[in-house]
Formats: sequence, structure tokens, C-alpha cells
Amino acid sequence: MKKILITDTVHPILLETFRQAGYEVTYDPAIRLETVRKVIPEFDGIIINSKILMDKAMLDAGTRLEFIGRLGSGLEIIDLEYAKEKGVGVYNSPEGNRNAVAEHALGMLLALANNLCRCDREVRQQVWQREANRGFEIVGKTVGIIGFGHTGSTFAKRLCGLEVNILAYDKYKTGFGDGLAYVKETSFEELIQNADIISLHLPLTEETFHLADKYFFEKCRQGFILINTSRGNVVNTDDLIAELKSGKMSGACLDVFENEKPRTFTERENEMYKELYTYENVILSPHVAGWTHESKRKMAETLIQKILG
Repeated sequence: MKKILITDTVHPILLETFRQAGYEVTYDPAIRLETVRKVIPEFDGIIINSKILMDKAMLDAGTRLEFIGRLGSGLEIIDLEYAKEKGVGVYNSPEGNRNAVAEHALGMLLALANNLCRCDREVRQQVWQREANRGFEIVGKTVGIIGFGHTGSTFAKRLCGLEVNILAYDKYKTGFGDGLAYVKETSFEELIQNADIISLHLPLTEETFHLADKYFFEKCRQGFILINTSRGNVVNTDDLIAELKSGKMSGACLDVFENEKPRTFTERENEMYKELYTYENVILSPHVAGWTHESKRKMAETLIQKILG
């Protein structure tokens, strides 16, 4: 009997379906990376989220490994070339949480535009400041989407009813705007120079690491807003804070961060994030954009379809 290790919380349908397919399922959402390294030789398949690094050493240890299933989209935690060399199939599930990410990005933007976080906090304290909390409308704004894959294209669909102008850029796609009357396919330079709101939907690679840095921000419009629901290291946090401080950037919506483990913050990181947290024109969430009850099932179903057919 083939064995599969599931290392994170998943929808029960994933466990049930693999058992019905004849797999012996080990379900251990609390398992640590060190333990996985020890037990991986016993398994024919593994389902992971972000905490398990499938590097060369792990792949070498997984002598029986036939496939890796990734809950979500990011594949930077997997040595893809070495997995291919060893004949290990790699499957991710961006189809499963693309809508959740798109809705979250839109929700963050609307919360920022209408000062909802501050309003909620003040009303709970019986502070009634209407004029100080006057917001702005999204209608008529130009939204730039960098990366037009699963989440970027879905975000565009969620925006289409808001009467915004949408500019989209994807380095590895062309013609993706065909048939989408609400999307204008454009160059990278044109997008960042003309967008009032820029939303990042990119994987973390060598070429996207710190893509949004001071040189990127210098080309952006005065008063632009940045949304990042992709990967924290796509944005240089120090440079982002400098833009907020100068007033060049009028706001940011951040679901992802360069370091997402506060207990591991260095002294410098602690000071950097403390400063970021002081800005009321910044909306923050703990990497939960794709983390809905619905996406939990959809990601499981996506992996089932891709792995079992």
C-alpha cells in the first residue's frame, strides 16, 4: 500500500479521497521540518504548505517519493529542477484560492479607501469623527495589475464592476487581454507610471525579489497605493516605508511580509516593522488572503484532480 504524508491542516475531503484511492494516510498538521526529514523515506507522496522545505536534501531523503502536492500556489519552497530530475511530480493549487486572494485584495483596498479600520476603532471608543474619516472612491481610478495569472486575472474580474481603468502586465504572457474589454494589456513602464493603485500578483523568484524597491517607486505616480498579496520579499520594506514617510505613496495594503515570524525578528526588523505599524494609511493582515473556508476545500479538490486524475 502506498503511503502519503499530509503536513498541514486540510479539508477532510483530501484525507477521505486518498484513503478511498488506496493510500495509507498519515495526517500530522503539527509535524516539524526536522521530523519530516527523518520520516520522508517511508512515503510515496507528500502534501505540504509553506512550512516544509522540499530542498535537494529532502528530495534525496525521499527515496520513494512520487509526488509533492502544494496547498496554494508558491513553489519557491520546492527545488523544482531537482524534483524533475528525480522524476518527482510537483502539483500546486492556485485555482483553489485565487478567488479568496482577489476578494481579500479588494476588501483591503476598500477598507483603506474608507478608513474602515480607524472608523471601527474610534466608534468602539465612542469617538465620532466624520470629517476626519472622509474617504475616497475607487470609481474612475486606474488600477495596475502586475502578474496576470490565476490571482491577477481574478482580481481584474472582481474590479470590473467598479468602473475602474485596468492596466495589466505579465512578463511571460501576451494576448491575455483579448476578449477582456475592461483590461488594457500594457508595458511594465507604462503601468507603474500611470496606475493610481498597483497590485502585485507574482511568484517569488530571483527576478521578482525586491522588484518593488526605491527605483520602482521613483517611477510611480504621486500618491499611488500599493497592494501586495503575493510574496513579502517582492517588496523592499525599507523602501516602502521611505515612500510612506515622504508622502509619495498614499497608502498600502499588505498581506505578506519579508519576515512573517515575529518571534524571529532581528532588532533591526523589529524597529522596521514597528515603524510600518504606525502608519494608519496601511492595512495589514497575516498572510491570510487565500485562507477562506471555501478555498480550503477548493485547494484540496484541485490537488485531488491533479494527482489522482
